[in-house]
Amino acid sequence: MLQSFMNIFTTLGDTVVVPIVIFIVALCLRVKARTAMMSALLVGVGLTGFGWIINAFTPVVTKIVRQMVSTTGINLPVVDTGWQTAALVSFHSTVGITFFIVGLILEIVLFLIGYTKVFFATNLWMNWGFMIWGTLSYFVTHNFWLSLGLSIFMMLYVLLTAEVQADRYSAYYQISNGTVGAAHNMENIIPAIILDPLWNMLHFDRFHATPDAIKSKLGVFGEPTFIGAVLGIIIGILGNLKNLGSLAAWGQILKFGVQLAAVMTIFPLVAHLFGQAFKPLTDEITERYSKGENKVTSEEDNIKSKKRWFLAVDDGLGYGEPATIISGTILIPIVILLAFILPGNKTLLVVDLVSIPFMVESIIAVTHGNILKTIANAIVWFSLGLYMCSYIAPIYTHAVAQYGVALPAGAVMIASFNVMCRPLNGLIFLAWISGNPVWIGITIVVYAVLQVFLRTRRPQIWMYLKKMSDRNIAPVKVKESE
Repeated sequence: MLQSFMNIFTTLGDTVVVPIVIFIVALCLRVKARTAMMSALLVGVGLTGFGWIINAFTPVVTKIVRQMVSTTGINLPVVDTGWQTAALVSFHSTVGITFFIVGLILEIVLFLIGYTKVFFATNLWMNWGFMIWGTLSYFVTHNFWLSLGLSIFMMLYVLLTAEVQADRYSAYYQISNGTVGAAHNMENIIPAIILDPLWNMLHFDRFHATPDAIKSKLGVFGEPTFIGAVLGIIIGILGNLKNLGSLAAWGQILKFGVQLAAVMTIFPLVAHLFGQAFKPLTDEITERYSKGENKVTSEEDNIKSKKRWFLAVDDGLGYGEPATIISGTILIPIVILLAFILPGNKTLLVVDLVSIPFMVESIIAVTHGNILKTIANAIVWFSLGLYMCSYIAPIYTHAVAQYGVALPAGAVMIASFNVMCRPLNGLIFLAWISGNPVWIGITIVVYAVLQVFLRTRRPQIWMYLKKMSDRNIAPVKVKESE
């Protein structure tokens, strides 16, 4: 039965299944059928648009990245083959399939009883991010219930971090009561919060490196389209250092500049459409459930509202936002350099480099688009993540081999930078597969303490993050009256 359900899901795909789920959920919440239908259709349109752009952009940037790697002469035993392999394995393992059903039910129940403010079921495709850890655990321990428990625990931990950043994500990406909850995004909120005082001591907050601030200072040269073209040319040159004397190389360099400029121009348009899909849905639900209360008049009132809740949206929403894609693109050559210079690193980054904008969305949200802080946070966290990725790679390689995934030529092991470049996710995984009740207990106790703190201090946490975020907003200059 479970396998039949999964076959239906994988055959229809997320562009069909997710809108259907949103339509059903909206009707269950007594949203008007017309509103529910239009929101669901626009979500499907948005997801399709994301897919078209990313699918067209990925092979182009991957080719340039491979050339950059070849130019540097990096030769490492663990090859990054992309998150797609992890998703495929997750949906073909017994633990993964079981969690998909059990986890979906739990996500709905936990929301309905008020345990979490995030309704994750609207983005059920992203459950694979929890399923993969249970799948890897089962390969090591052969303990089905322990592995299923790990997937459930990862879900709880991600829901907690998703709720912490929900207000900032909704505010920055301008989607009413919307947030992301993908396992491969959420833990980045932790270094973003912990390290922020350090970056402020270094005056990074005074360096207003946001797209709006850059645009106001540089004019047309600060437009995302122009920045995309410049970054594309720079990356194209790095990928063709050995062939700069050839016309073909410059053809590729200039073409990639135009292609990256196109992504930075078109993607925000699709993201805006996707965000608009949720607005009438959340507006109608909020209006219904806030009857009898004073209307929210400010952002602070919204933060303090006890009835506020969030729909989980696809992380493709933020991918093409100017600060997000600019930061992600700048980080591509930086993380390649990190992989080369970090002593003891074994991971060669290739396919998942194009996923970096996804990986920095939460950092962007809580720093209000401060590109400098985002890059600084990513350098610290991704450096630690490279070591975790290298450590877990043998387990990942042998686990996915059971499902017929072949190693690329010349590779000793494979990994997914997007999935395993997660220091905290990795530590939780290692604690659970140890089978040691003490280590497993520590992860549960830490989570319980954080959950209690969130439930009793949610408005204070959101207000702190708002103040933290606001420090990165450039002051508005008032023109003197003539």
